Amino acid sequence: MNLDQIPLMAMLKGKLGYLNERQKLIAQNVANADTPGYAPSDLKPFTVEAKIAAPTSSGGVNTAITNSGHLEGKVHAQTAWKVQEQPDSEARLDGNQVVLEDQMIKMNEARMDYEAAVGLYQKSLSMLRMAVRKPGA
Repeated sequence: MNLDQIPLMAMLKGKLGYLNERQKLIAQNVANADTPGYAPSDLKPFTVEAKIAAPTSSGGVNTAITNSGHLEGKVHAQTAWKVQEQPDSEARLDGNQVVLEDQMIKMNEARMDYEAAVGLYQKSLSMLRMAVRKPGA
């Protein structure tokens, strides 16, 4: 079984990919802190969309119908992140709008979110290992 077939693992993988891309953008903003006319950018917030669609052979995770009230379909994690410009009111005379303090706050938030997602991933893996272990072993 592929771990991507487990909804929690697929969503954590998507969150880790999102945070990786966000760190790259924040690093780009910091690197261009002295570039005239540069406006910082950031990603739109990560969301996990539970799209109910007809089952297809590509991507997503099949949902289990264990109750007559459940809907059938697939759960898809967000995979395409949109970059948006984050202009700030503190533009310097050269037109640069990067505020290093704000970028450091964003970087710290992304780091803490990354550590939390990795911790959840590791706990989920250990729970799976415990579930497949032979009883009494």
